Amino acid sequence: MSAGLRPPPLPHPSVLTQPFWDATAREELLLQRCEACGAYVFYPRHNCTACGARALEWVKAGGTGTVFTYTVARRPTHPGFADRVPYVIAVVELDEGPRMTTNLVDCSPEDVSIGMRVEVVFGPLEDGLRLPYFRPAA
Repeated sequence: MSAGLRPPPLPHPSVLTQPFWDATAREELLLQRCEACGAYVFYPRHNCTACGARALEWVKAGGTGTVFTYTVARRPTHPGFADRVPYVIAVVELDEGPRMTTNLVDCSPEDVSIGMRVEVVFGPLEDGLRLPYFRPAA
């Protein structure tokens, strides 16, 4: 990190979200799936967003999806991102259904389009944490 730049904000795993963060450290993307109705859930919750059941299990996601919407940040949204501008903030609709807010990497902002196929890639943070980003699908 360059001198004078603040680090980006770090996630604070909770009992509910710890399985998600443990998986990202292994470079795996996990989602919750309802055992009652089969719906996929993201972000981690105690109840299914489709039927309300409390029977949610963690399953490995395919890690692919499409860009649902995006914006290009030309000014940092946090001081810790000052060295990254411009960068793409996107909502990716995973093939399993849930939408995930993320950053797109490995492409210029001009090359991003709604409906673009993307795949997950993991970037290192501190303390062994990794963050899921998405890049254009191969």
